[in-house]
Amino acid sequence: MSSATARDSLPIDRLAIVALFVTALVVAQVTAAKLLAIAIPVSLPFAGASLTLPGAALAYAVTFFASDCYAELYGRRAAQEMVNVAFLMNFVVLALVWSTIAAPAADPEFASTFATVLGASGNIVAGSLLAYLVSQNWDVLVFHRIRDATDGEHLWLRNVGSTATSQLIDTVLFVGVAFYVLPQLGIGTQLGLPLTAVAGPSIAALVVGQYVLKLLIAVVDTPFVYLVVGAVRSRGAADRRVYAD
Repeated sequence: MSSATARDSLPIDRLAIVALFVTALVVAQVTAAKLLAIAIPVSLPFAGASLTLPGAALAYAVTFFASDCYAELYGRRAAQEMVNVAFLMNFVVLALVWSTIAAPAADPEFASTFATVLGASGNIVAGSLLAYLVSQNWDVLVFHRIRDATDGEHLWLRNVGSTATSQLIDTVLFVGVAFYVLPQLGIGTQLGLPLTAVAGPSIAALVVGQYVLKLLIAVVDTPFVYLVVGAVRSRGAADRRVYAD
């Protein structure tokens, strides 16, 4: 299969993965402000019997599923291009949301609610952008390092291994910057936690809660990574030889 043929055949498969990645990323941006409390049957250190995590964790975990599928099918360079272009698109999302909030409203009462729900505070935005840029690029890098080390075998290992490490980086950076460092500097608003007085145990609970959920999703989504990769390759929409870096 020639390079041109591989790149031109059945583009819907490639576009669908990119669309899933971008959709999950946008949803994560607009749901980051809500804190979730998910009861679990066991008690974990710091977190206890309830996982406390930002609402974005659910959608954001899907981005790693999509990026791993994309990296496996189309290579490291293509995956990094997707990640970094999507990072720039975050600013488009923020500009559109904030411009809508700033525009004159026909119903001031609803406008206030709208701004509260969608107007993420500075600490959340800064924390999420930094965590995204570092963790997503790390995910692509580790994914291909494991791929090279295993000669392209053991897709499950690079899916779980890359996601486990990148999600840890993402969680620590996001929670640390958004819920501790910036609030200590007076940047940020109260979003379900007293951010200006967050103690170490509260930060640790957020880290544990978010990371445990993301790690579970990484394990559960592995069969679906195999399903997507197998389906695309069976249709000839990607060629391992063409996209290997």
